[in-house]
Amino acid sequence: MTKVKHITEPDVFGYQVRIVRRGKESSRYFSHKMWGNRDKSLNAAITWRDQMLVALKGSKTRFLKPPKNKTTTGVTGVSRTIKFDHRKNKSYLCYTVFWVDNGKARNKTFQVGNVESVTADAELHAFRTSRVFRSCYEHAIDNDLPFHEEVFAGWKKVRVYENENLNAV
Repeated sequence: MTKVKHITEPDVFGYQVRIVRRGKESSRYFSHKMWGNRDKSLNAAITWRDQMLVALKGSKTRFLKPPKNKTTTGVTGVSRTIKFDHRKNKSYLCYTVFWVDNGKARNKTFQVGNVESVTADAELHAFRTSRVFRSCYEHAIDNDLPFHEEVFAGWKKVRVYENENLNAV
């Protein structure tokens, strides 16, 4: 059997469909005998899975716990912070994006630069990039797609938010 998302064959007698949303599992077993043969039971499993994905759309967990006002920007999961580097005795302006990757809390920091020399354009660029990063993550979660953070590598030199091919909104 080729790999079909959310469908496994735990034994030779049928297919199992499992979908987990917000910690609650929806599952069903499709017996080859009950459905007539392997192909019919697989088709029934795929049909049921597709119906459940529509019914559960957008309910995939974005947070490990509900955030406690994890925003200073008005955008959920995006915060504006000033980080102090003790080694250099300097403060840096940053935008930090919070997201969950395979059940593990992650964050990505978009450092604008030294607080004393930050330009409004550089800060706006970091904010827009962090907002698109979070938006791409949410789009991936809502549509059950993989999230590719590597698109944002080298973000200081590239205006990722101007890319029309990005699945962000």
